[in-house]
Amino acid sequence: MSQYDVVVIGGGPGGYLCAERAAQAGLKAAVIEKRALGGTCLNEGCVPTKSFLYCAKQYASAKHGANYGVSAENVKIDHAAVVERKNKVVKTLVGGVGSTMKANGIKVYTCEGKIKGRGADGNFEVLAGEEVLTCDRIVIASGSVTAVPPVPGLKEGLASGFVVTNREVLDLKELPKSIVCMGGGVIGLEMACYFATVGVKVTIVEMMPKIAGPTDADICDNLMKTYAKEGMEFKLNAKVLEIGANSVTYEDAEGKHTIECDKVPLSAGRRADVSTVNVEALQIQTERGAVVTDRHMCTNVPGVYAIGDCNGKLMLAHTAYREAEVAVHHMIGVKDEMRYEAIPSVIYTTPEVACVGETEDGAKKKNLNVKVVKVPMMYSGRYVAETMNGDGFCKLVYDVDRKCLIGVQMIGNYASEMIYGAAMMLETEMPVEQLKKIVFPHPTVCEVIREGLFML
Repeated sequence: MSQYDVVVIGGGPGGYLCAERAAQAGLKAAVIEKRALGGTCLNEGCVPTKSFLYCAKQYASAKHGANYGVSAENVKIDHAAVVERKNKVVKTLVGGVGSTMKANGIKVYTCEGKIKGRGADGNFEVLAGEEVLTCDRIVIASGSVTAVPPVPGLKEGLASGFVVTNREVLDLKELPKSIVCMGGGVIGLEMACYFATVGVKVTIVEMMPKIAGPTDADICDNLMKTYAKEGMEFKLNAKVLEIGANSVTYEDAEGKHTIECDKVPLSAGRRADVSTVNVEALQIQTERGAVVTDRHMCTNVPGVYAIGDCNGKLMLAHTAYREAEVAVHHMIGVKDEMRYEAIPSVIYTTPEVACVGETEDGAKKKNLNVKVVKVPMMYSGRYVAETMNGDGFCKLVYDVDRKCLIGVQMIGNYASEMIYGAAMMLETEMPVEQLKKIVFPHPTVCEVIREGLFML
């Protein structure tokens, strides 16, 4: 029986960083991961998807190079090579996480982790496969799984391979001729972006009146118009009724429709997963399948924490990173707490979408006294130099009473790399008059934020 200060169940972004920070703080830590270090994000989510999207971007650049004075002939996409490159990227990064665990003296158990309960001495006991680990603290970081709605034929489609989750879609050896994405959220949009760019006929069926969930409505409209030009079709306010052998049947205000296709990427969202953790052993409180936590990442059981997707708060890898640090700080007595008000989110389509804080609609629904400015990306010299016929923009949401920004949304080149600066502005609640004194480098796309500040 091995003794640890902290045992982390799950080796995704939150889990492995939690173990790393705990070890750096002098705690003896172990990680239990049943698949591969890096979790969904590194193995079948964020990182491999970005590898796909970058390949598509290179293909599009070569195909449309004449717009920038570059000529190329017979430009083709080799999807098998794209998958091979993705696998190399994942292997390299998973290996890097493993090396970090080893360098910090963290024991990694490659098996299923499950809470056993408490031992006679009052310490927690956790099963790593058949081995019993004892510890003073447990961190649940078991992640999430693909949400599978109760649609007739869906389970059969998954079994046959006609319907694919984010795991299978990243390993397709050949490009399908047509796909119907079941869901128009972030996961669906990013995969739709890849397939549409490389020539696949794409249709998105979304239950809501717009794509991209809570994303600013103007940005959603911009993104839809951009991809409609590429031949992508959007079926909004549409409910999938049935999955056939090679078709999807949906219903909207005009009635029932059936679309034939080669594959159906399932992108109806994700749900917290603690199904194998045995939270019942310690009577850990859950709500709708997610572990309940406070702002220190503590559960209702002292000494037990939950971070990342399994607590259902905000399913983003960088959220899990920060939650991991807050949990470790609580363990070692450092004052800290989790804030979710200024966590950025990104959709890695082309153009990129990045947001943080309140949207214009969200602020108005809360009856906040706000002023909103919308700055075209064309105000940036670099954007004009690099983007042909671009119509991106940056929107600032300003709280008149507090005299600070409470939201920033943008669509255009480099949005993913600029949003952290906006998040810092929100997190620090720095007055706009002070923000105006910050010097932005020129020429850069981020200068549109500065332009917006002087419009408030």
